[in-house]
Amino acid sequence: MTQDEVLKALSNVQEPDLGQDIVTLNMVRDISINGDAISFTVVLTTPACPLKDMIKKSCIDAIHQVNKQGVVQVSFISSTTTLRADKKSILPKVKNIIAVVSGKGGVGKSTVAANLALALAQGGAAVGLMDADIYGPSVPIMFGVRGERPMMVEVDGKGMIVPLERYGIKLMSIGLLVDEKNAVVWRGPMASSAIKQFVTDVHWDELDYLVVDMPPGTGDIHLTLMQTVPVTGVVVVTTPQDVALADAKKGIAMFGQAQLNVPIIGLVENMSYFTPAELPENKYYIFGKEGGRRLAEEYEIPFLGQIPLVQSIREGGDIGVPVMMTDDSVTKKAFIEFAGSAVRSASMRNAHMKGEQIAEVVEERL
Repeated sequence: MTQDEVLKALSNVQEPDLGQDIVTLNMVRDISINGDAISFTVVLTTPACPLKDMIKKSCIDAIHQVNKQGVVQVSFISSTTTLRADKKSILPKVKNIIAVVSGKGGVGKSTVAANLALALAQGGAAVGLMDADIYGPSVPIMFGVRGERPMMVEVDGKGMIVPLERYGIKLMSIGLLVDEKNAVVWRGPMASSAIKQFVTDVHWDELDYLVVDMPPGTGDIHLTLMQTVPVTGVVVVTTPQDVALADAKKGIAMFGQAQLNVPIIGLVENMSYFTPAELPENKYYIFGKEGGRRLAEEYEIPFLGQIPLVQSIREGGDIGVPVMMTDDSVTKKAFIEFAGSAVRSASMRNAHMKGEQIAEVVEERL
């Protein structure tokens, strides 16, 4: 086969999310032909691509359609898509910023954010996790770094905070800067100022994804983050019961307002069902069934998956070992599938939507 014949064969392989073939999308590189041995590289839109195996099989099948004797070797590299073209902006080396939000507290937002970050990192991405919940920081406990303090480094003549690193991701939280025994009693402007510092004064360096664990509700900190940096999109966390769904609707409505207009990557339903460790095949729908899926359909946003309510998730968070770092295969699988759906949705958002802009929030005065 010639290189042109290889490209022609691969033009029949579709990128499932973007709806075009991988040749048109310029995803095929470094074609090498040595007799019947054919090798090439496919550029993925994210290191954590959940469709890697399917794309590989489709490529091999496409070559075998025209050369049944061919020995096909497919390699992968990643080039995380981003719309952040302005390299002079804040966080210029961060390709995607994903905010994890909820309409109310107690739905497991921090657990979802932490395990989303870990799942992306285990997929090969460079990931940071920023705990923006000033009044109730969870990251120090969930990652077992209570009492640790970040160091300082000079970058381009400016003193910067170096995030802690744990389980392969970078971490920053107000809980790493203040004594956990003391309450953070700050007015809104002070909390907003802290969030700006987490963005401008922390040396995040190069990241494929910065996951931001937002505080519950719709308030000052949300507006500050959206005004400060261009956010790729938000993931909404809810539980199935009506009370949580009612508050999740407010969160969805907030980010759909004209003055914000931040894309919603999708909605994930946490605590979807209870599965006892001794009966892993059983599902008990304690808080209702399919409420998150119905809400996603109502607002026509992607449904990213269901996370079960299992004891190991709570135990892991309490002892500083998130469930993604344990042997709980059922729950890990749920988080991996959710993370895959999230990055697929983010890649589609980057491919089909206009470049990110910092939100312009119009303050209404009474």
